[in-house]
Amino acid sequence: MEAAERTKNVRYAIRDIAVLAKQIAKKKKVISLNIGDPNKFDFRTPPHLISAVTKAMKQNKNYYADSAGEEEAVDAIADFYRSKDVNVLNSDILISFGVSEAIGMCIAAFFNPGDNVLIPRPSYPVYSAYMNLYGVNQKFYTLNEEANWNLDISDIEKNIDSNTKAIVVINPNNPTGGVYDKQTLKDLINLAGQHNLAIFSDEIYDELILEGKMYHTAALSKEVPVITFNGLAKNFLAPGWRTGWVAIKDVSGEIKSARDALFQLARARLCASTPQQYAIKAALEGNRKHVKEAVKKLKTRRDITFRRINEMEGLSLAKPAAAFYAFPKISLNMEDKQFCTKLLEEEGVATVYGSGFDMDKHFRLVYLPSEPVLNEALDKIESFVKRVKHQS
Repeated sequence: MEAAERTKNVRYAIRDIAVLAKQIAKKKKVISLNIGDPNKFDFRTPPHLISAVTKAMKQNKNYYADSAGEEEAVDAIADFYRSKDVNVLNSDILISFGVSEAIGMCIAAFFNPGDNVLIPRPSYPVYSAYMNLYGVNQKFYTLNEEANWNLDISDIEKNIDSNTKAIVVINPNNPTGGVYDKQTLKDLINLAGQHNLAIFSDEIYDELILEGKMYHTAALSKEVPVITFNGLAKNFLAPGWRTGWVAIKDVSGEIKSARDALFQLARARLCASTPQQYAIKAALEGNRKHVKEAVKKLKTRRDITFRRINEMEGLSLAKPAAAFYAFPKISLNMEDKQFCTKLLEEEGVATVYGSGFDMDKHFRLVYLPSEPVLNEALDKIESFVKRVKHQS
């Protein structure tokens, strides 16, 4: 049986490079800077979240949940957004099997083949993957690297056409670590309003702010529909629990039909994992000690990465302001995919090529490892870069 045509353009570079890294690891030590999983390093899921899930399991809350989510969890999410001045009802919340599932279901429910959606370049590959799967056209707007990867409103505007239905904004940004200021987000909202577009706001890193301030898109929007994605994976250090959610702010009911279709799709897939949903209230209403500790470690590791990358002739890096990613530019006589492949094969450092994020001549790395391991990886990258420069 041949593979279905709709699957042939589905790519996910982050996991693709992991396959090669697994093969290389059979022969030599590999330092993995390719996947943004804090729990693979010295970050731990907060104990009060583990206790909440364990308690739910022991109380036999191992049944199918409501398709939209357990009432306690939905209440906590809605209360959280209302505390951020986002006007949502409990019925506007859908708990998903990770944010990726929510993104995929929203793309399936909101858009038809031939519609187009504006996504950032560099992008996060799950958007391209699902759009290719469902026949939705992606149009890229380019983030401004010279302005720490800020949104370029004029570039977004020139890419809007009669088939455009929505704009995706990833804030804080993966893969760049950029964070968007209040006025820029207001300008984006005004632009979306002028063209009757919805905004998808991916905010999974919204508490891991190293510099500046986080502004929630939905809190700044009065009438423009905003679909916000978030979850437990990053802020609450529980990526393997696959617990995410979508919150829909649609004051005027512009997207009611698509919203209803989303919840219909959710019923077809039954529900998200039930016990993990009982960590949501504990997460959103509990202490944030772990966030402060994580941010402190990440700032130090970000600073090391920023300084050392910029000391390497042939690489340059705009300073990340959030999350745990760096997206250096490659100014060498080598394509980014070849750069990452050879770096892995020769030095045992796994990173992700920028073209996997729809932007060539760059690569992404995480600065999650402890300082000794991070410096070891950066030593290896420096040796490799020097060797490439010498050979050219």
